[in-house]
Amino acid sequence: MKAVILIGGEATRLRPLTQNIPKAVVPVLNTPFLELVFRHLSRHGVRDIVLTQSRLMPIAGYFGDGSQFGIRIDYTNEDAPLGTAGAVKNAEKYLTGAFLVLNGDVLTDLDISAMVSFHHQKRARVTIALTPVDDPTSYGLVETDDENRITRFLEKPHPDQITTNLINAGIYMIEADVLARIPPQTSFSFERQLFPQLLEEGEPVYAYPSTGYWIDIGTPQRYLQLNQDLLAGKASSQDYGLTPHIEVLLGDKTSLNPRAQIKGPAVIGSGCTIAEDALIEQSVIWQQVRIGRRARVKNSIVANHCQLGDDCVIEDAVLGDNVTVTRGAKLAPGSKIEPGTTV
Repeated sequence: MKAVILIGGEATRLRPLTQNIPKAVVPVLNTPFLELVFRHLSRHGVRDIVLTQSRLMPIAGYFGDGSQFGIRIDYTNEDAPLGTAGAVKNAEKYLTGAFLVLNGDVLTDLDISAMVSFHHQKRARVTIALTPVDDPTSYGLVETDDENRITRFLEKPHPDQITTNLINAGIYMIEADVLARIPPQTSFSFERQLFPQLLEEGEPVYAYPSTGYWIDIGTPQRYLQLNQDLLAGKASSQDYGLTPHIEVLLGDKTSLNPRAQIKGPAVIGSGCTIAEDALIEQSVIWQQVRIGRRARVKNSIVANHCQLGDDCVIEDAVLGDNVTVTRGAKLAPGSKIEPGTTV
């Protein structure tokens, strides 16, 4: 079984965390995000993967040929954005039979093996994984009949248009010959063009509903939520190397003063220094970060090589790489600090 992972976007919504690195390698629990996806796919027998990368943000140097993860990775390049379907069309030479497609910002414990079996049982041309959300207005609604055959798509509905809380989870099983409907080297969308076209033509397009864990890390808030969820054991998969309900995850060579306090869920990367009476609460700290005496960091993300001075207060904030917060400074809640800034 092959999988195509769509990672060509610029991840502007996740900035400043993605100012200097691609979203695919943003650390989650001290591990590059996409490595967690690889683990989940491998557990379901998917070890042949195509990454659709942008020439503006190549990632081949991070993952190589995949052998270190027990998988094989091929890469495609986009000179200009091709959309979700156009990016997969660009990888057509690698694809035969039925294959998986995943959005590169989604982490889930979806039972992929069961979804594959469902797809073949229904003799579907396309099967779309669905997941429930509290507020569907930011996503694409998918309506189905009693047999889970899809009857309608509705992208980013108005509140009075909501008929279901099931949305497109960004995970698809697709028969390779469907790609013939996509023009080459053209921006083309699964959600707005190809899938509705298949419905109009009466092709069998099915939904695979799942109540498993699902989140996309498209914003700093959801990225923080993912780290906290995994520490709290909310994802049932064993792919994350955790015992359920760990409160705090400390990286190697991190110096923690005995009088410092950490209130989980919290992730602290390698090579950090945390001084006496500092308080870290429900936060994610990347690598090589210095946190001064009596500093307070709550519900925040602090990227690599930041320097947080004594008595500073950081709450509900996102700091990019190499940010310096001077002694006694207090950031306004909701602050997003660009890399290299001194506050």
